[in-house]
Amino acid sequence: MKKFILKWYPVILAFICLMYSVVLGIIGMTDEAQYSAHWPGTILLFALVIRQRRTT
Repeated sequence: MKKFILKWYPVILAFICLMYSVVLGIIGMTDEAQYSAHWPGTILLFALVIRQRRTT
């Protein structure tokens, strides 16, 4: 389980942020939902760059 979480934590975190944005949109907080909608993509891009820069 620990190995799975260490490998997939950016995707899990991005999914949680996506759900947060969806919930904000559903309850009518559209400005906040639009702001937080950018978080999942940013998290995944940073994770991709960090993993490509690692040498080990």
